[in-house]
Amino acid sequence: MGEYIDVFKRTEIKYLLSEEQYTQLLSFLVNIASVDEYGETRINNIYFDTPDYRLIRTSLEKPVYKEKLRLRTYGRTKDDTSAFIEIKKKYDGIVYKRRIGGTYKDAFDYLVNGAAPIDDSQISREIEGLINMYEGLRPSMKICYTRVAMVGKNDPELRITFDKNIEWSTDEMDLRSRETGNPILEKGQRMMEIKVANSMPMELAAKLSELNIFPASFSKYGRGYIDMISMNYVTPTVKTENKAIFGKEVIAYA
Repeated sequence: MGEYIDVFKRTEIKYLLSEEQYTQLLSFLVNIASVDEYGETRINNIYFDTPDYRLIRTSLEKPVYKEKLRLRTYGRTKDDTSAFIEIKKKYDGIVYKRRIGGTYKDAFDYLVNGAAPIDDSQISREIEGLINMYEGLRPSMKICYTRVAMVGKNDPELRITFDKNIEWSTDEMDLRSRETGNPILEKGQRMMEIKVANSMPMELAAKLSELNIFPASFSKYGRGYIDMISMNYVTPTVKTENKAIFGKEVIAYA
């Protein structure tokens, strides 16, 4: 089994774009960035959490440090599809993503059915430690979406992604199932993320300002969780002083 380590020490900025903003921005971006070799890709995730959704509740409180555990595949998922178990950590604005890879069946059986770990790497031991830290960790939400990624022509550290058709579901917690989920974005809307090693190119910053595109706090899992609560799928467990996180502002931007 292969081991894959990603350490991101880059600024990550998220935006919500209308169809018109996306079209106008894209006509500009083709001058400074190119679509990567993967083209349009369907990304599938299972997020893991405790029975009281401790991980996502903590994340929505915007602490200095937060972490998530997910199982990810690309495209149509079968038993032998390549899959990645990922820990995504964010500390003081810096994102660290560490993951191990194997077949989907092996990864799913390890995380869900108590099978043996898919390898004996350091990252695998970190994942095991996280699982042991959070009692009752289990599949909590499936989130799938279509992504197009662009890479800077002159600056390979510049990466821009566009996600659309973002859907969440709790009906069938297996990526081999292809049932339709609940939409997170409005029709025609896209979530854009810009990652830069240092500062954003001046011409890109100017274009965003011209098109009235401004940063937005956005979490796919957080947004799905808020929707799930509003649809009475689950009763929120939250401290009294934190009840504000379930208000309209979070529903719009979380």
